[in-house]
Amino acid sequence: MSELPNPEYNPSGVADCIDTNKMPWLPVKNVPGMSIKPARASSESGIFSLIFRLEAGSSLPASVYLGSMDMLILSGQAEYVQEGSTSILNPGTWGFVSANSKVNSFQAIEDTEVLANFYSAVAFLNEDGSINSLFTAMDVLQMAKDIKITLVPNSLTECMDLDPEEYKGNGAPLTITSGNAGKLVNDTADAATTSEVTHPHFVDTKAVPWLVLPGMEDVGLKILRVSEETGYVSLIVRHNGVADPHTHVGASDFLVLQGQLGVRAGPPEGYGPGVWFYEPAGARHDATQRLTDEDLIYTANLYGPVMFDSGPGTQIESLLSWVEYKGMAEANGIKLVPSTRPDDSSLLAWAPLQS
Repeated sequence: MSELPNPEYNPSGVADCIDTNKMPWLPVKNVPGMSIKPARASSESGIFSLIFRLEAGSSLPASVYLGSMDMLILSGQAEYVQEGSTSILNPGTWGFVSANSKVNSFQAIEDTEVLANFYSAVAFLNEDGSINSLFTAMDVLQMAKDIKITLVPNSLTECMDLDPEEYKGNGAPLTITSGNAGKLVNDTADAATTSEVTHPHFVDTKAVPWLVLPGMEDVGLKILRVSEETGYVSLIVRHNGVADPHTHVGASDFLVLQGQLGVRAGPPEGYGPGVWFYEPAGARHDATQRLTDEDLIYTANLYGPVMFDSGPGTQIESLLSWVEYKGMAEANGIKLVPSTRPDDSSLLAWAPLQS
C-alpha cells in the first residue's frame, strides 16, 4: 500500500469536526430570513457555534447578548448598528460583541453568511424592549436532533464514545467553497471590498499583518483578540508546514477557509474549506499539516494554552498561552480588538428585561 498523504490518518480514529457543506440551512423560528448550520452546542457551558445565513433585506431583531459572541463575515455584506453608529461589514471582517451588549440591528444588504461563536444565549427583543424570544444552545441541539445531525463532541470522552451516523439529506455548500477564500483575509489586488468599520470591536482582517510564530517559520498568525480574563485568543492562521507535536490544554475551534488540512483520523486527502473543528481540552496532534501546495488558512479560537513536545511521552518543550500572543501583538504594534468597553452605553441598556 502506498504512503497516505496524511501521515496522521487513522481509519479507526475519531474526527472531531463537521463538514458544514453537507448540511442544510435550518430556518430559525421567529427570525424570518435567518437560517443556520449548527456545529457545536454545549448543555454544560451554554456555548454554541454555528454558521448563520441572512437573506438579502432580512435582519436580526434588536438583540441583547447575554454572553459574548465573536463572528467572521464569510460572504455577502451586512449593516451593523449599535449606539447610533453604523458599520458596513464585508467578507473578512471579524468582530467581538461583549456580554450584555445590545445590538440595535444586523441587516443583510446581500445574502450573507457568518461564522459565529455564542458564549451564551441571545435575547431577541420586541420594539418596546421586552423579550420576544431567547436563542440558546438547547435550541441549536434540538434543531440538529430534529433532522438527525450529530454535532461535534464537547469532550474527549464524547469523542471516544460517539459513533455518529452521517447525515443523509441534501447539503448546501458554503459560498467560500466556490473560490479562493484566502482573499477574505489577505490584502491582495482581488481581495474582497474593504469594510467601513466604525465600531472598535470590529476589524478588517485584511489590514492585520501576518506575524511569524517563533520556532515555526512556516506558520503565520493574524492575532485578533486576546483576553487576559479568560485566556481566550482569536486568530487567523496560515499553516504551510508541519506543526510540532502538541496537546491542547484548553479546547479550541477552527474553520478551514482555504487549502487542505491533514489531521489525525483522516481522511487521507485532508479537510477543505467549510469543515469546522472543535478540539476538546486534552486533544493531541503529532503531525498536523498542509497537504497541498495551496496556502492552508483557517480561523482559530484557542480557549487555553497549547503545549508542545517532541512526541508521546517526551518532556514539555514550550507552552503558548495568551501571554505569548499578547506579547507578539504588542511587539509588532498590533491593535487588538477590545474584549470589553467600559464606556459602552449599550451595556445593560435593556435592563430591566420584561417578559
